[in-house]
Formats: sequence, structure tokens, C-alpha cells
Amino acid sequence: MSRPAALASAFAFLFASPGFAEEVVVFAAASLKTALDELAAEFEVATGHEVTISYGGSNALAKQIIEGAPADIFLSAAVNWMDEVEKAGMVVDGTRRDLLGNRLVLIAHGKEAASVDVGPGFDLAGLLGDGRLSMAMVDAVPAGQYGKAALESLGVWSQVEASVAQSENVRAALTLVSTGEAPYGIVYATDAAADDNVSVVGTFPADSHPPILYPGALLAGAGDAADSAFFEALASEQGDAIFSAQGFLILN
Repeated sequence: MSRPAALASAFAFLFASPGFAEEVVVFAAASLKTALDELAAEFEVATGHEVTISYGGSNALAKQIIEGAPADIFLSAAVNWMDEVEKAGMVVDGTRRDLLGNRLVLIAHGKEAASVDVGPGFDLAGLLGDGRLSMAMVDAVPAGQYGKAALESLGVWSQVEASVAQSENVRAALTLVSTGEAPYGIVYATDAAADDNVSVVGTFPADSHPPILYPGALLAGAGDAADSAFFEALASEQGDAIFSAQGFLILN
């Protein structure tokens, strides 16, 4: 049996369909896209339910939820934006949990780029030359916030701040490097693994930035059995296998 078929079979056993289709609306951090699309597809095949996912920066998604956008599940790439949603009374009590972790990496365009010793005072400005450093929005989007914190911790932010090209989410930042518009960028390790046109040239020390955590929760609008079933699928053995294969750290 193929891996997708095996996963679908396992989902069917764990999350049996009630006999009618329901829609699950998920707001998820852009960095989850590759793994979450696979998980949702397997869940749909196994249960007959429909999973609709809106991807974006966690900051933008949190604001949309607070303003009343209809969603059943929120998957954030940072604790602070889940905190904001919870403070607004939008999280179902007892459902919030930290699901995943990630690593922050320096990427370069192409597959033959030389490795870089990412550490205190490393010459990132020299690497860039006249080029741009692609990052998600450094004051709002989690990947950008983590990246800025890491560069500040290593003492190189002031050298490269003027060269940063900021994007609305981490996948957009990845695209700038993938297409060669920027020679280097800072993204999550899982994003780099999803693109064959970039290479990881260095990994930021874990203690150079806050822990990268992905909290998830059911939202106040959730109520269907399918919502709870998909949320539980995220932390199931089958879900763990999908996220782990994409390079995420499993926390549950």
C-alpha cells in the first residue's frame, strides 16, 4: 500500500465520517502550506469532509479572525498572535496547544551556494554585496520577527537593515530567493526544503532567537464534528508523520 493510501486508511479508521459532508475552515501560517495541504487532502479522502485553508502571515490572519472572519481553526507561527486571538475571546477554552517547532535558516539562490558560518559578527553584508536580503515583514510576521531577533543577537542587523527586502509572509520571502530576485534570504527550514531552487547555507543558533512554536486552537465559530476531527488529526500519528517528513519538529 502506498504512503498516501495508508494515511487515508488510517484517517478513515480514526475519524470516521458521520455520513454527511461538513466544511472545516482553517486559517494557517504560510509556512505550513506544503504539509498542511497534504494532511487536508488525506483527511478529505478519508472522511468526505471539505477542508478550506487560507494561508498568510500569522499577524494578518489573527487580525482577520479578531475582526470576525469566519474560521474554525487557527494555526499560528508564533505564540504572540495566538495570544491576541485568545485575548479577544475567540479561542475555545482548553483547545490551545503547541503543535510544532521549526528552525531558522539562511538560504541562497540555486543549489551550489557555498556554506556560511552563521555566528556572532558573521559578514552577512559582505555576502550580500549590492543584493537584497529577503525576509518576511520584520516587525509583524513571525518569520521576519525571528529573523530580525537572530540578526540583532548576532550583532549584524545594523549592517544589513537597509538591504532587507520585506514580504507579506515567509513563502513570499522564499519566492524572491527562488526566482533570483534576492541572492539570500531568511526563512524556516521547512520552507527551504519545499523549494528546489534554493539551498540552505547556514542555520541560525537556536539561542539567537525566541523558540519557534506553532500553536493551534479551535475557534469560537467551530462547532461541527468535522472541525474537532481535523484539529485532532493535526496531532495524530498520521499528522505527525506528514509534518515530520517536511522537517517540522513534533511537540505534542
